[in-house]
Amino acid sequence: MSYIEPAPIKDKDNPLESMMSRFDLAAQKLGLDNETYNVLKNPDKQVIVSLPITMDDGRIKVFSGYRVIHNTILGPSKGGIRYDMGVTLDEVKALAAWMTWKCAVVDIPYGGAKGGIMCNPRAMSKGEIERLTRAYTLSMMDVFGPDKDIPAPDMGTSQQEMAWLMDEYSKAKGMTVNAVVTGKPLVLGGSLGRVEATGRGVMVSALSAMQRLKMNPSQTSCAIQGFGNVGSNTARLLEERGVKIKALSDISGAFWNDKGIDIQDALKYRDKNNGMLEGYPNAEKMDDSEGIITCQVDLLVPAAKEDVINIYNAPNIKARLIVEGANGPTSANADDIINEKGIMVVPDILANAGGVTVSYFEWVQNRLGLRWPLERVNRRCDRIMKEAFEKVYSTSLEFNVPMRIAAYIVAIDKVAKTYKFRGGF
Repeated sequence: MSYIEPAPIKDKDNPLESMMSRFDLAAQKLGLDNETYNVLKNPDKQVIVSLPITMDDGRIKVFSGYRVIHNTILGPSKGGIRYDMGVTLDEVKALAAWMTWKCAVVDIPYGGAKGGIMCNPRAMSKGEIERLTRAYTLSMMDVFGPDKDIPAPDMGTSQQEMAWLMDEYSKAKGMTVNAVVTGKPLVLGGSLGRVEATGRGVMVSALSAMQRLKMNPSQTSCAIQGFGNVGSNTARLLEERGVKIKALSDISGAFWNDKGIDIQDALKYRDKNNGMLEGYPNAEKMDDSEGIITCQVDLLVPAAKEDVINIYNAPNIKARLIVEGANGPTSANADDIINEKGIMVVPDILANAGGVTVSYFEWVQNRLGLRWPLERVNRRCDRIMKEAFEKVYSTSLEFNVPMRIAAYIVAIDKVAKTYKFRGGF
């Protein structure tokens, strides 16, 4: 399964303001001055392009493409490219800003960016998608670059689109430029360990939090909502460390086994069943798939979609620990309820940052002309994730705030201090 970044936060009214709501609270706690606040709230660059493409039937169809560079004070911008009919400029702006905070909280030298094309890749042929990808790359020649802006796969894109992007960029430059994009196939300079990197980061975050809560992994039960790239790798890695996975869900429903689900068995079934758990024989299907959020477990990992934890189900959550594999799985209005219940939440901005961390490793390897062994990639990813968790945890104690707000405080403080030292404005 190809790596994709976790699903984005969605708010049809204004996704940027939705993302910024928690940023605002963290900025107040940090005492951020108005000038720096306004700089960080607004993106550095917004690019909108029209892409005329010849379809297989000979028609010319024009697609809208976007790339938003939110901030580059820490280094070149980094962020995925989405192919989806729901792509809007506000959504891309929100995700670009979110990438700035994610990179800062794990202390890697990137700024935030995001891109997208309004299209339905499932209704397009491979040739049409290739022509669209190459046209988008050419339209962004002044934006992309290994020292400027480094894209990656996201919703609706894969290592194949990244290979086409690298090829088109390289042809324009007259030489092979592997480092212009991450998430590439291994034969084109992709990194070992990247496919499972986000799930691995969720696992490391969960174990770090369990240690603070004095939870023994071998005596911990877990429910994981979502069994795609992030959820399945999280489940596999947690099981290997002794955690009992009692509940899993995907688009076909939720499944429960009080004795624990054999994750390898579930993976084999899913892969033979059109990528779905529907009909899985070794677990009982739950009457209400949303009930996985409130089932009787110690650890809850929402790794599917946004706003699945809300004011309606938050009062009934029984888990002691929530580790967010997806982006925005907890609605802002549920935060107070969860905090009052004393549940620790490792937020998305920290927990699912393993993907961008290994993307950074891929870029470094490309720049050095080397390939690291899997053991080195995993060891370094684990170290960065553990250090980031401890930094956020200590900040939560220092400011007496939940982990979510502490993560934003860590990110904002790093970016703001960098501006002050560089004299950015």
